[in-house]
Amino acid sequence: MSKVPTVLRNKLLQLALGFAVGATTYVAVEQPAKPSQAVQLAMELGAHYESSGRHIGVPYVDKLGKGQPLTVCNGVTGPEVVAGRYYSKDDCYRLELPKYLQAERAAKRLFNHWATYNVWVQASFIDMLYNLGEGAVRGSTMLGLANAGKLEAACVQMPRWVRGTVNGQSVQLPGLVDRRATTAELCRDWGRDGHFSVIAIRGLEGGNAQAD
Repeated sequence: MSKVPTVLRNKLLQLALGFAVGATTYVAVEQPAKPSQAVQLAMELGAHYESSGRHIGVPYVDKLGKGQPLTVCNGVTGPEVVAGRYYSKDDCYRLELPKYLQAERAAKRLFNHWATYNVWVQASFIDMLYNLGEGAVRGSTMLGLANAGKLEAACVQMPRWVRGTVNGQSVQLPGLVDRRATTAELCRDWGRDGHFSVIAIRGLEGGNAQAD
């Protein structure tokens, strides 16, 4: 049974369907460059697990985050986040996109077989890097297995990163358990064919987007 929540599954497949339609549609007017398909999918993952798809426009203290940082939008921290300021959806996109692009660049450096992965695999690794940071992934067993050509075994490593600090104690966080279960499935199962899951997309078109 799929571990990807139905709401998120539908959004991901709608995006993928849009990619497929866009690839066969001629556009005469030059359009602004969009981030890669993998980044777009990873941003959808982040929106689901960082904010449940809600717009968080006022910074808050992330008590589950390392150092309890001031946070806004979908997990954005750092000097750009100012207490008391309201961040619009456009502001959030402007703050989030560079961080996702940075995660993608890191993934391309770290993963030797990056170009052979389909967008589901790439999105799952980008989400890991966005959420954990490059330092946590570099030198990991997951990366070592991926670079040894053992992608499925690398995907299985994802659920190891499910702990956070609460009241000074390292504990397993349900939100991270769910997030890693989703990325592991995308990496292991949705990436199995090496291309878009045509069956899944056809299922969405037919109104059947339930778990396989």
